[in-house]
Amino acid sequence: MNTRAKTDERNGSTDMRYYQLREEGTPRLAVKTTDGLYDLTAAKPQLRTLEDLFTAATIADSSLDRVAERLLDGADVLSPDVLDTERDGDGAVSAPISTGEVWAAGVTYRISEEARKAESSMADMYIDVYDSERPEVFFKATPSRTVGPAERVGIRADSEWDVPEPELGVVLSDGEIVGYTIGNDMSSRSIEGRNPLYLPQAKVYDRCCAIGPCVRSADSVDDPHDLEMWMTISRDGEVLYDDSTNTGKMVRSVEELVNCYTSHNAVPDVSVLLTGTSLVPDDDFTLREGDLIEIGVEDIGTLSNTVVEV
Repeated sequence: MNTRAKTDERNGSTDMRYYQLREEGTPRLAVKTTDGLYDLTAAKPQLRTLEDLFTAATIADSSLDRVAERLLDGADVLSPDVLDTERDGDGAVSAPISTGEVWAAGVTYRISEEARKAESSMADMYIDVYDSERPEVFFKATPSRTVGPAERVGIRADSEWDVPEPELGVVLSDGEIVGYTIGNDMSSRSIEGRNPLYLPQAKVYDRCCAIGPCVRSADSVDDPHDLEMWMTISRDGEVLYDDSTNTGKMVRSVEELVNCYTSHNAVPDVSVLLTGTSLVPDDDFTLREGDLIEIGVEDIGTLSNTVVEV
């Protein structure tokens, strides 16, 4: 059985995926369940963003899903077509989180360690990161540097070697895990490879990160350490890269990475932590403007972006 096509309702768990829609520039919050797609903003106009729902759940001392479920009877049923990321105008899907920060973890998969060693002039340091007690956690992006589904991710004009980095994203509200999303931690490998101190320049720049297409609630994900992840890269209609892996290959746990990120750190009310690079194209591959990157994670969806030089 193709695990990419299997049902999103595993072991009886309820599928709760939250989407941020744009309607003539105005945000609307929608939730997709196993029964259909519902407009939560129609049921409660004060709930226009996922951040609004986080606040409502905190005030009600309840979970996201319970708050959303209570609103379903009064919510309009939406056509699945509004989730088509190829559409323009009303109903277009945007990044599910629009406030806070994005952080990322590094060298959490063996393939990531091997790639960092291959590109670096100081390769031995990455062995220490992979095996050490303290993980690598670094700042990745602000909302202004982050794009959503069908938007363009950036490659730096001063970099000669650029790759996407598909990652499982952990969504936090008040430092607590509330959901999961998909992230693309764009990386300028030629810049980082010259010197590890150039990491911020290789990682943080215009359009350096993509998240989406939705946030799946933590309560409806059976095990974040057992999700299939895949990535394809196409150029002019030709697939240049296609591979898959599983989050079970991550050497760190989600809880360990979140604890490192939130400890001794004044984290925003809402944030996303990317959990490490799970798939890496061959060393002779670099992105070009116009390439299409598609990243999928089981039980969440597919994040698609084209590439532009910045």
